[in-house]
Amino acid sequence: MQSLNRPLKLVGAIAILPLTAVAVFGAAYDLPDQDAFAIGRGMAVVATADNPSAIYYNPAGITQLEGNNLRAGIYGIYLDPSYKNPATGQTFDNQFKYHAIPQLYYTYGRTNWPVSFGLGSYSPFGLAVIWPQNAGFAPVATEGRLFTETINPVIAFKLSPELSIGGGVMVNYAKLNLQNTMFQFHGDGWDVGYNLGVRWQPSEKVSLGATFHSGSTMNYHGTTYVSGLGSSPSYSQWPFPLKAIFGISYRPTPKWNLEFDADYTDWSALGTVSVHQFSPPLSVFVPTISDPLNWQSSWYFEWGATRYFDNGWHVSAGYIFNQNSVPDANYSPLVADLDRHFVSVGVGHKGKKFDFDIAYQFGYGPTRTISSSGGPQNGDYSFISHAIAVSGGWHF
Repeated sequence: MQSLNRPLKLVGAIAILPLTAVAVFGAAYDLPDQDAFAIGRGMAVVATADNPSAIYYNPAGITQLEGNNLRAGIYGIYLDPSYKNPATGQTFDNQFKYHAIPQLYYTYGRTNWPVSFGLGSYSPFGLAVIWPQNAGFAPVATEGRLFTETINPVIAFKLSPELSIGGGVMVNYAKLNLQNTMFQFHGDGWDVGYNLGVRWQPSEKVSLGATFHSGSTMNYHGTTYVSGLGSSPSYSQWPFPLKAIFGISYRPTPKWNLEFDADYTDWSALGTVSVHQFSPPLSVFVPTISDPLNWQSSWYFEWGATRYFDNGWHVSAGYIFNQNSVPDANYSPLVADLDRHFVSVGVGHKGKKFDFDIAYQFGYGPTRTISSSGGPQNGDYSFISHAIAVSGGWHF
């Protein structure tokens, strides 16, 4: 790889820093919010996993479901990260605040079968951030958008009345748009991964669960644009991190379900990422532009509780603490990463044929001051979000 002088390295940073935006707003662009029941109890469901969204949260859990089960939902979120410029004292907000992320799950199993099947469609990463041009760091980063869709067929086996395992293939599609005042990259691509799960209920009151989502590498093929200089066919390889989640559920009575989960995400897979240009503009003669990100692995810690009533209704509450992953020296406004706290409440009803859940989630990130990034992105970053999730199911 050719050595870059300072101006070309700046162009490289412009190209690469937005790639980190695939993880903003809750471990970045990570989207574990895949079902209203789960969201209402702080995503603490890996040891519970008793509706079709178990395809995502823990595929071993679908052995608890009989017959045909269809569940669809949508997660609507208002995102408001903000930035305070230390030189001017002005505060700037994300201009792309509203997002809606759909999910769809189907499972099938029979009472006398030791095997169950499922198929899910969901978006595990996504969202967008757009900063105003006058925020002060426009030469570094102004816009990042990521769309992903995963098709996830799974199969699960009940090895005994207490123990189930499951797993499946994740076929992932992603589309990435990155932009600043000088450089743009637009591309899309496919990759394949897998997920695994296990659920063990040694007693009526206690169940344990674990799930694993493999890492993978997305190859984005598209085009780079350098302002005033031209364009080039390009591609960029970006690793999606592996995830491992462990949980324990305690049910002191049939009317209560309390759970704690620990969710590990290997963001350290983001070492150095690159954009490769097949025919770069003459003034930008380096075909491969690279930049070190050096992200750090992080955890979600999730607590949830659900109270069940005799008439089919239930209410839930949850809390999540989410560690930041991006070191100060490699900070990007398109990630605006910081420690975050999420609190949620939910309500739902389960009938013989139909069920539904509604949840509200509030997110808050205390101010993080960046002063050692070596670029114009230094300043104060904070975060607030509001989200509503609705899911409905049909058993037939």
